[in-house]
Amino acid sequence: MASSPLVDLNDYDLTKTAVNKAAVLDVLSQRGRFEMVDGLIHFDPTGEYVIGYKDIKSDDWWCDDHIPGRPLFPGVLMVEAAAQMCTYDFMHRSHAASDRFVGFGGMNNTRFRGTVIPDSRLIIVGKLARIRSRMFTYYTQGFVEDRMVFESEIMGVVV
Repeated sequence: MASSPLVDLNDYDLTKTAVNKAAVLDVLSQRGRFEMVDGLIHFDPTGEYVIGYKDIKSDDWWCDDHIPGRPLFPGVLMVEAAAQMCTYDFMHRSHAASDRFVGFGGMNNTRFRGTVIPDSRLIIVGKLARIRSRMFTYYTQGFVEDRMVFESEIMGVVV
C-alpha cells in the first residue's frame, strides 16, 4: 500500500518554476544525460519540503532501449532525480562549499508504484528527515499527474 502523499500538490502551481535549470546546474555536478532535475516548483531552505520536476520526453536518450516500442522511464533514474533534487536542497540548507560533491549514500523503503512514459512531467517531492554537516536523509515521492509512481528514503553523503 502506498504511503500518503507528503504534500497536497493542489496547494502548488505546478506550472511555475521557482528555481530554473541553470540555477540547479550551478549547484549540481551532474551533466549531460545525467542532468535529472529540470527545475524546482517550490524551494524554501528554511521549510520542510522541496518540490522539483523532470520533463520526460519521447526523444530522451534512454527511450529506444528501455523498453523498445514501449519506452518506460527507468525507476533508477526516478530515484536519481530525487537524489539530485535533495542534494540541491541540502547544499543550500547546510551552506556547504560549492566545490563539495554529494554522493548517493543509499536508499531505503523504495517502491515503484507506476510507470512514467514520455511525454510527461515527473513531479518530485522531498521532505527533510535528517541533516548533518556531511550527510542527509529525505523522504521522497514522485508523481505523474495525480498518480504516485515511486517513493523512497534517500541518503546523501558529502565525499
